[in-house]
Amino acid sequence: MLITRSAQESHLYMDLHPCGCGANRFDREHRVEDHEGVLVSVYEGACPECGRTRVFEFVFSDDQPVAPPAFGGPEPSRIIDPGEFLWVSERLSTESSLRLLNTPPAEQREIRPSVAYGAAALEEVIKFLPEGADRIPRDLFTSDLGREKYEKDPSRFTLKDLTAALKLDRDVLAGIDHLSPPLG
Repeated sequence: MLITRSAQESHLYMDLHPCGCGANRFDREHRVEDHEGVLVSVYEGACPECGRTRVFEFVFSDDQPVAPPAFGGPEPSRIIDPGEFLWVSERLSTESSLRLLNTPPAEQREIRPSVAYGAAALEEVIKFLPEGADRIPRDLFTSDLGREKYEKDPSRFTLKDLTAALKLDRDVLAGIDHLSPPLG
């Protein structure tokens, strides 16, 4: 059974694990089931490409619930590896940067959720750093995507690089808040 820390983490996990036909997204029905005294969060739906039924079952960890865009508490994910989180963060950072360049400052508030989600994904990468370590160990990359990200550029997983990237994301969020403050 997959152990998740939040609904946000569950949805990202499903997005990162495509159907056998390659389609990533599907309309999900959600329900909670009792499996011998354990509450299981079940997501089920048909693949829009091939029609195959997709089912994911998650058990929530004992961590305290977190508010989005966070994925979980202080412990690293058990179902998404640091390379997958970095991939999400980098993808959103690139997309958001392009959108910010082409959006008037007063309207940049609309892009903030995407930037915040990317920053939250980067915060998740940092949780994989062992106490006192300056880089994430190779053996913590368990997915094909994660291992590919690591092999391509292991320096992206150093404390120095990760903290610099997170500072940049936080600076972008502060800039959005300054130029396009929330209404009311």
